[in-house]
Amino acid sequence: MKRYPVYSVQNFSCNDIHRDFYVNTFAEHLKDHSFVEEPHRHDSYLMVFFTKGSGQHEVDFDQFEIKKGSLFVLQPGQMHHWSLSKDIEGFVIIFSQELYNLYFGQKNINEYNFYHSIHNRPEMVFEENQIPKILPYFELLIEENNQDNKYQLDKMLNLLDCIHIEIARKYNETYSHQTHSYNIKINTFEMFLEQYFREEKSPSFYAEKLHITLKHLNRICNEILQKTATEVIMDRVILEIKRMLIDKQLAVSEIAYIVGYEDYSYFSRLFKKQTGLSPTEFRNIK
Repeated sequence: MKRYPVYSVQNFSCNDIHRDFYVNTFAEHLKDHSFVEEPHRHDSYLMVFFTKGSGQHEVDFDQFEIKKGSLFVLQPGQMHHWSLSKDIEGFVIIFSQELYNLYFGQKNINEYNFYHSIHNRPEMVFEENQIPKILPYFELLIEENNQDNKYQLDKMLNLLDCIHIEIARKYNETYSHQTHSYNIKINTFEMFLEQYFREEKSPSFYAEKLHITLKHLNRICNEILQKTATEVIMDRVILEIKRMLIDKQLAVSEIAYIVGYEDYSYFSRLFKKQTGLSPTEFRNIK
């Protein structure tokens, strides 16, 4: 059975000095790593900025159109693949959370709004007049990477952070609700959800962990994510099921048990209600 791979930075970087940081033009990236066009995950952060060409990018089963100015930020564990035109151009950056957080000390990468949540849209589009704000940082990264200068990694990490700042500004403009004060509660909710979703699917459990009422938790979820707390929980469960189904390592009945459903019939009905397909049908078309 086919198993979809999880790639580390080291799968792309042959530089022992910068083994937790990889940067390349997209054209050069595809020359040596054509396997990335097949579905896969990363255990690190991935950023891709397209400056020419077109195509489709699927991230955790959501489809996005690729065009000039498309920028994608993926968090560790997200499944993705793409279909690209032959004239595709752009840049790719892969880096570990450990490297970033160690270098910047008190500044944690998760503080950036676009990395807050797996519910965040991974795509932003920089319009023609906005591209000059961010493109030079990518070009300087490539230039620095191709040289052998003192403080090279320091400069590259600071250029990466300049890119993060431009993305954060753009993200605030595009998705202004993310700056809402409720965001702190959403972050904590999703932290608990990541820890307990296999065992606990009741929104009341998470409201109690957050020391708020269920009504208030639903108000926060509706305000920030336009979903009920139950829908947020179920989205995370279904995403995990899809990820395991597409990896094809486990029998469907085993997946049901892992995500907390001992009754296989109920599990199958629930999945079909949420997706329109039975677990087996979903596996067979992927």
